[in-house]
Amino acid sequence: MPVNVEIKAVLRNRAAALAVASRLSDSGPEIINQEDVFFHCEDARLKLRILDSGRGELIRYQRENRAEARCSNYLIARSPDPQLLLVILTKTLGVTGTVKKMRTLYFVGQTRIHIDRIEGLGDFLELEVVLRENQSEEDGRRIANNLLAEFNISPQDHIACAYVDLLQAKAAPSSQLQGKPGFAES
Repeated sequence: MPVNVEIKAVLRNRAAALAVASRLSDSGPEIINQEDVFFHCEDARLKLRILDSGRGELIRYQRENRAEARCSNYLIARSPDPQLLLVILTKTLGVTGTVKKMRTLYFVGQTRIHIDRIEGLGDFLELEVVLRENQSEEDGRRIANNLLAEFNISPQDHIACAYVDLLQAKAAPSSQLQGKPGFAES
């Protein structure tokens, strides 16, 4: 199963982040409009990513909710027909949430830099260090933390949970989220 080390943070200055990403980047930017639809899943997260090109990706991942660089184990199945998958998965599993985003993607070595504008939330930075075979999680954390320093991201801006959790927290009274698995306030 592929593994990456990732971290998310609130972006206070999108323009500055874009400038840093451009300076560091091997390639990019690529602008991607996407909608992530999340489904009920017992031991992981399951989402269908619908891309503006009409393609889709069914993604299952497991990741701890911590406000630091952490491992994510994932599987991706690409689909030329995400709308049919959406109907099947919705009828079979039920939708738990939807995230609409405009992602600006850059690559720096083995790291994907996402500068995300999330509908209803704002701007965020997400780093995904795709671990190579026989590369340690510690190597991935070191790479992610070095990049965070380039972006001048402070620890209080780190996000412990998924965008879908932040949207649910925004929509629900805080008393409904206390003790809910997978939710960590930022």
